[in-house]
Amino acid sequence: MTPIYDKPLSLTLPTLALAGAIFGFFIDAGLGTTFVAVPLVALICAALAYVALNVMPKQREREMRWASIILFAVGGFLVAGLSGLIVAGLFGWFLGWFIYWIGRGRYRGPLPPYLTSGQVLWHYTFRVIVGAILVFLITPIIVVMPLSFNAEDFFTFTPEMLRLDPEGYSLKHYRDFLTNPEWTNAVKNSLIIAPIATILSVSLGTLAAIGLSQSHVPGRRAIMAILISPMIVPLIISATGMYFFYSKIGIVGTLPGVILAHAVLGIPFVIITVTATLVGFDRSLTRAAANMGAGPITTFFRVQMPLILPGVISGGLFAFITSFDEVVVVIFIGSAKLQTLPWQMFTGLREQISPTILAAATILVGISICLLATVEMLRRRSERLRGMSPS
Repeated sequence: MTPIYDKPLSLTLPTLALAGAIFGFFIDAGLGTTFVAVPLVALICAALAYVALNVMPKQREREMRWASIILFAVGGFLVAGLSGLIVAGLFGWFLGWFIYWIGRGRYRGPLPPYLTSGQVLWHYTFRVIVGAILVFLITPIIVVMPLSFNAEDFFTFTPEMLRLDPEGYSLKHYRDFLTNPEWTNAVKNSLIIAPIATILSVSLGTLAAIGLSQSHVPGRRAIMAILISPMIVPLIISATGMYFFYSKIGIVGTLPGVILAHAVLGIPFVIITVTATLVGFDRSLTRAAANMGAGPITTFFRVQMPLILPGVISGGLFAFITSFDEVVVVIFIGSAKLQTLPWQMFTGLREQISPTILAAATILVGISICLLATVEMLRRRSERLRGMSPS
């Protein structure tokens, strides 16, 4: 059972008022008002904390939490309808938990008892900072997803959407994405270019990583720096250099030129992931295979490749994402017939504002999430194979 340490109201009330002020700031931002909700919600949160900790008996904690949820849910419904009810109700649930977490000193429960107040404060402040950064990074992506279901040709939330009215939502932008020849051709080009570029990146990047992992290779640090430079150099500079070089050999505006350019961008990701996998590789296995009469090729495919395969696949997935999402290089190297999906999205934003872009962006986000989840599973499998994690 988590120990309970009652904390003075001089700590609890300002903390709860600050939490309410932050929530009130977002309410003002959503309603377009100026510092109307900030003091009001801060006062309500402080009052609830005072009642919960100084008036209500300790055994009434569950009832107080429900009261917090109901109070904010009703207020949210009166202000913004069904969507306000959901958002404010979730905040009421959080507030009901947060009051007792602060007021009863439960935040000290999972921490070592010898930590000072300053160390405890930094412990949670650091987590709040990390959470805030995550929210600001994820929020633009979260906003795009519901907008892709907008029944109107707008890039903003309509009143019907805010009321969660089914009439405000539609799949017409996804239908346009799947039936419009401009979008389908762009998807087709991306699905041709990205896999071939990925295969080239994986093949060349894996061989480079294996070669550079050998200690006897002269200047391997300088070679490594050159090979991963496309990942470091600003993309516009790389695209300009590729354009002038590829134009000399006549492959600008051709499919091989775009594939080769995307492969160059994907190779650094493969080199880095495979090199990280080779750090834990036992070199005695290849020597044992050679002593048993296996040639270099057989040793690579039968001994080395199965062990570094998670790193190879991870690098390939990163290379695929890079190629599938890349727009700057393909504008320089590609042509009107080789428009990829990101290029079509960029053109749509510049020439005709169409919410179909939001549907395409949502699909790309879904693909990226699935691929990154696969990368994480492969990373954990690689660690288990190398004995770096339990199971």
